[in-house]
Amino acid sequence: MNIYVGNLAYSVTEEDLRAAFSAYGEISSASLITDKFTGNSKGFGFVEMSNNAEADAAIKGLNETPLKGRNMKVNEAKPRSPRPARAPRW
Repeated sequence: MNIYVGNLAYSVTEEDLRAAFSAYGEISSASLITDKFTGNSKGFGFVEMSNNAEADAAIKGLNETPLKGRNMKVNEAKPRSPRPARAPRW
């Protein structure tokens, strides 16, 4: 299950996410979303867990809990919707 983790402090690392979620089970991947120009965190990320029961437990256990001073928003990630094609700039 892919899990959305929001309202993260900008100092949170992928290792911090792994540490928080590993208490609930095996993590397939953890990634923070960064600004493509500055490389700075955008304050949210995703954690992938292969076992849905463990993922549900992590969502229930970690939602609204503090990580580096901010309460995380944790829920199941929604599928990414297709983006409309851009018209060329001529």
